[in-house]
Amino acid sequence: MTFRIVQISDTHLSEAKPFFVDNFLRIGAALRESRPDLVVNSGDISLDGADEEADLISARALNDVLDLPTRFLPGNHDLGDAQDAPSHGEAPIDASRRDLYVKHFGPDWWWFDVPGWRVLGIDSQLLGSDLAAAAEQEAAVAEVAVTLGQRRLALFLHKPLFDQSADEPAVTGRFVNPRPRRALLAVLGGAAPSLVACGHVHQYRTGIAGSTQHIWAASTAFVLPDELQPRYGLKEVGYVEHRLMPDGSHDSQFVHVPGVPTLSIADFPGAYGPP
Repeated sequence: MTFRIVQISDTHLSEAKPFFVDNFLRIGAALRESRPDLVVNSGDISLDGADEEADLISARALNDVLDLPTRFLPGNHDLGDAQDAPSHGEAPIDASRRDLYVKHFGPDWWWFDVPGWRVLGIDSQLLGSDLAAAAEQEAAVAEVAVTLGQRRLALFLHKPLFDQSADEPAVTGRFVNPRPRRALLAVLGGAAPSLVACGHVHQYRTGIAGSTQHIWAASTAFVLPDELQPRYGLKEVGYVEHRLMPDGSHDSQFVHVPGVPTLSIADFPGAYGPP
């Protein structure tokens, strides 16, 4: 039986600053009609949960309104950015911010099996950090890899692993940086994912690198104008549906929900300040 995962990402939810709540609720109504087997929210669930616990609380409550099986992964706005990311005014991940995230959303890495597949979600902000949880996550990834068997692997995380290739040297806040990327791929070893699904960039893009399909999920909230962010793919609000087949094949499609506007962050200076 095909297992359907709907990936929503970069929802940026807040009760105090509810700029993007209406988009989320409209997309949520479409998901309740579609009834996927699982919803994965792949990070930046909250507007500013790294500094405001109230945003974590309200973001969790809004996700619970979906009334669908849901798993969560953190983004930089939920518990701080990776410790090796260039500073963009965001605090880095630390133990206390991570603890608050886990308190409200549960484990920041997880895996499960469905026919033909193992689905692994990891905390991309932990990669390369000095937190004890980083070593624990690495051990979990190693266990996933050595016990994979004949299943295909689908990897979910917040940040893309890279732009075009795994050997890119650039250190940015947009992708997993080279050193932690190499470490992650080394731990996976021969268990190369067939599918890598991420968010963070607020653009939908699909591409192949080696034997892996990389899918970048759109945001449910907003896009960034071209003068603030390069255009890598489709700048449109929506979600992605992944269909994992028992024979190890898969299909991923971008879905735009009619009536949901593609907002620009430039029109909401109250969210993060003037762009």
